[in-house]
Amino acid sequence: MDIKELLNKTDRFAAANGCQITEADEQHAVAVMTVSNTHLNGGNVCQGGALFTLADLAIAALMNFSGRLTFGISNSIMFVSSAREGDILRAEAVFVGDHHKIPSVEVRVTNQDGVLICHVTGMGYRKSVAINT
Repeated sequence: MDIKELLNKTDRFAAANGCQITEADEQHAVAVMTVSNTHLNGGNVCQGGALFTLADLAIAALMNFSGRLTFGISNSIMFVSSAREGDILRAEAVFVGDHHKIPSVEVRVTNQDGVLICHVTGMGYRKSVAINT
């Protein structure tokens, strides 16, 4: 089982929130989500936690692609535009630095029109154990 299949199956929180990995290799990872009514906050736009969950799934796919279990240790999110119900969001993660212990990534979450919704940076910690693929 590759990392895409593994995380789509085992990341139950992301799956329950409609997030799915569509691409993953050693260079980048992509996760997608369609904003539904259940993603909306009191202002009737996509809740920040839903955006972070999508970005976090892309981060996990990229950082774990090496086969070593990697957990996030620090993340920062900057909201640029609002996502609305029906928007199809795409989170693409790329390495800033693929350090053997402390990798760092950046993620751009865009909508179906290419509009930047949010930008996320993250750092992880790679353990010495293999991820169960």
